[in-house]
Amino acid sequence: MSARSLEFVIPGDLQAATGGYAYDRRVIAGLGALGWRVTVQRLDPSFPQPSAAALEHAQRVFTGLPDQAVVLIDGLAAGAMPELLHAQAARLRLLALVHHPVAAESGLTLDLAGRLAHSERRALQAMRHVIVTSVATRQALQAYGVDPQSVSVVEPGTDPAPSARALRGATLRLLCVATVIPRKGHELLLEALAPLASSPWHLTCVGSLTRSPATVARLRAQLSRFGLTRQVTITGEVDSASLAQLYSQADLFVLPTLLEGYGMAVAEALAHGVPVISTNVGAIAQLVGSEAGVLVTPGDTQSLRAALARVMNEPALLGRLAAGAAAAGSALPDWRQACERMSKVLDGATAPAG
Repeated sequence: MSARSLEFVIPGDLQAATGGYAYDRRVIAGLGALGWRVTVQRLDPSFPQPSAAALEHAQRVFTGLPDQAVVLIDGLAAGAMPELLHAQAARLRLLALVHHPVAAESGLTLDLAGRLAHSERRALQAMRHVIVTSVATRQALQAYGVDPQSVSVVEPGTDPAPSARALRGATLRLLCVATVIPRKGHELLLEALAPLASSPWHLTCVGSLTRSPATVARLRAQLSRFGLTRQVTITGEVDSASLAQLYSQADLFVLPTLLEGYGMAVAEALAHGVPVISTNVGAIAQLVGSEAGVLVTPGDTQSLRAALARVMNEPALLGRLAAGAAAAGSALPDWRQACERMSKVLDGATAPAG
C-alpha cells in the first residue's frame, strides 16, 4: 500500500519557537512515522498580512499542486487568501488547521480585526474540513459561520518529563514561557508582581523577543520603573535542554495570557508537575482544573496579584497544587496519540463521498 500524501502549507519559518509552529513540527514528524508522506510547502513570512509578492508566490504554490491533493493549510496563511482558496477548492482537497482565529489577536485596530475576520470567514467556507487544537477554538469558529460538525479537535501531545523539584527553596521560582507579544500578558504580570517585590521570588521569562519589539521595549521599561531588574530575568529563546531544566527548577508556572487556542506551555508545565497560575481562556481551564493551579479572568491584574500573593504566602497551598499538577500532567495525551488522532481526521475528512 502506498503512503498517504499530505501537502502541509505553512507561512514563515517552521523552526520558529512558538506553540503553533511546534505543533506543526510534531504533527509532521508524527504523521511521517505513521506512514504519511508529508511535503511542507512554505509561504512568505508576511502572512497573515501578506504582501502582493507573497500572494503571487502562494498562487504559484497552489497551482503547482496535483489534482485532488490533500492540502492542510496553517490558519496563519489560510485566512488571508480566500479568493485563491475558493479558486482551488474544486481541484484540491483543502483543510485548514486553526490554532485560534487570527482576527482575535490582541493589539489589532478595530478596522484591521474586522477585515481579518471577514477574510477568515470567507476562506473557511472553501474548506472541506477544519482542524482545531481545542474545543474552545471549535466553539469560537461558530462566529465565523463554520458548522461544528465540519470541525475536528486534535489537541497537542506532551512529552514524558521528570517532575519538578519537590522542595521549595527560600526564593519562589516563577517561570513564564511565551513569545513576548501583547496577548501573552507579560506587562500585566509585571504590574501584578510589582507590589509583591518585598517577597522572595524570581521570575524567568522565556520566549522570542523578535516578534513585537515594541512590547519588549515596554517590558524593559516596566522592569526599570518598578525596580524589578534583579527579580526578573528575560532570557529570550532557549534550547530544549535549557527549557527542560528551567521547568525542573520551577515552583510555579505563570501565564496571564489574553487569548490561547490551547495553551501548550501550560500543558508542558503540567507534564513537569509544575502548578499553574493562568487565565481561563482556550483549553487552559480544562487542562488545569481546580487542583493543579489557580485561574483568573484575563486582563484582571488585581485577581492575578491576589492569586500570586496567596501562593507565595501559603506553602501548603503550593504543595497541594504541585500534587494536582503532577496528577494532571500524567493524564495528558502524548504526541503519538495526538498524531494518530490527526491521521484519522485526515483520512475521514478526505475520503470520497459514500
